[in-house]
Amino acid sequence: MQHILLLHGALGSKDQLLPLAHSLNDRYQVHAFNFSGHGGRPFAAAPFSIPFFSSEIEAYMNETGIGKAHIFGYSMGGYAGMHLAKHHPGKVDKLIMLATKFHWDETVAAREVKMLNAATIKEKVPAFAEQLQQRHAPNDWEALLDKTKELLTGLGKHNALQPEDYAAITTQSLLLLGDRDKMVTLDETVAVYKQLPNAHLGVLPGTPHPLEQVNIGLLKQMIIEFINSLR
Repeated sequence: MQHILLLHGALGSKDQLLPLAHSLNDRYQVHAFNFSGHGGRPFAAAPFSIPFFSSEIEAYMNETGIGKAHIFGYSMGGYAGMHLAKHHPGKVDKLIMLATKFHWDETVAAREVKMLNAATIKEKVPAFAEQLQQRHAPNDWEALLDKTKELLTGLGKHNALQPEDYAAITTQSLLLLGDRDKMVTLDETVAVYKQLPNAHLGVLPGTPHPLEQVNIGLLKQMIIEFINSLR
């Protein structure tokens, strides 16, 4: 049975991927793990970065004896998966990304960082603050927020993948985006799609950015059809 590894997004955890994992486990050996600092996993000494998260994917695969796997990455998880495909293509069979933002500059990063203000979240969306506290316990969710802001600021100063990198990624890739995503634009997704030599593009109708609002049945179908497609 083929392996598929599911990767969560920033401020997320592997538990958010359980519905998708359960829908796929009759066809694949499904794996998921928490990046450092997420889902209660202790913070690593290294700062958050896409290369660091990419190295954690490789380490997980090596520790669990997975030589090669299909990878599904949501949002930040997709970026880390793409980075792995660039630097360790032998680890990735097919790569599926949903709602992954690849275009970063200082203006974009500053806008996203502004939204990660703990005081504002607690005042304006206390339910989300409680959700973050529960999702990442016993870690301090505000510390996770700060480290994520550092990650985004770093991406704004130097994108982990440059345009010339995409041309060298030969892994068969599927870029998916919800048509109501307010964080990731269709233009930036298409721009990356056009630079990849072996890519496919798909749009999920009526779908915003949050993973919880994605139609899992439709997502499952798109993943399976892509994996089963001719290489």
